[in-house]
Amino acid sequence: MSGIVRVYKRDDEGVLHFREAWFDEEYSQFVMNFGVVGHQSKTEETDVADAAAADALLDAFAVQCAEDGYAEIPDEEQFWVVAQFALKTREGTERDRYLEEKAKDALVSHLAWRGLGTVDRSEFTDFKLNIFCLCPDANKAANAIKVCARGEDLDFTKLTIAAAPFKEPEKFKVKHSAKSATTFSL
Repeated sequence: MSGIVRVYKRDDEGVLHFREAWFDEEYSQFVMNFGVVGHQSKTEETDVADAAAADALLDAFAVQCAEDGYAEIPDEEQFWVVAQFALKTREGTERDRYLEEKAKDALVSHLAWRGLGTVDRSEFTDFKLNIFCLCPDANKAANAIKVCARGEDLDFTKLTIAAAPFKEPEKFKVKHSAKSATTFSL
C-alpha cells in the first residue's frame, strides 16, 4: 500500500479531525500527520528499514484509523475552492508563471499541514490564474488560503477566493475578494 492515507472523523462536538500517513523515501521515514482540520497539525516520524516495512506500518495505520472511526471523505462530499489571481495579460507572463508555481507550492504545503485538502490543478484563463483545491471544509480552506497568500507574498490584492460543492462546480460563491466583487467566473 504505497501512497498516502488521509482520513477524517467528526468528534462529539462536530469538530472535524484528520489523520494522514505516508512513507518519505528520501529520509526512509514513516510519517504521521494529525490534528484538527484548519489548525497546524502535529507530526511524528519513525525511521524504517525499507519500503516494505513502511507499507506494513501504513497498512496498520489504516486499520487503526478505521477502528477509531476515521474514513476517507469521498470527492463528491468535498468542495472546490479556487484561489484566483487577477492578471494584467490574457495569457499570463513569465512573472505570472512564477506566481503560479510559487502559489501552488505554498498552498500544497499550507493546506496539507492543516488537513484542508489538496491542490488539484491550475490554469490560466482570460486575465486570470485559477488554482483549484479540493477541500473538506470550504470556509476554513478559504481562510487558510488568505493567510497563506499574505504570508507568502502572493499578490494578495489581486486574490479572489470562491467555493462550490464538488458536484456543483457551476455554483461558485465568493468567499473573499480584494475588491468588492460578489460574482465569480472562471
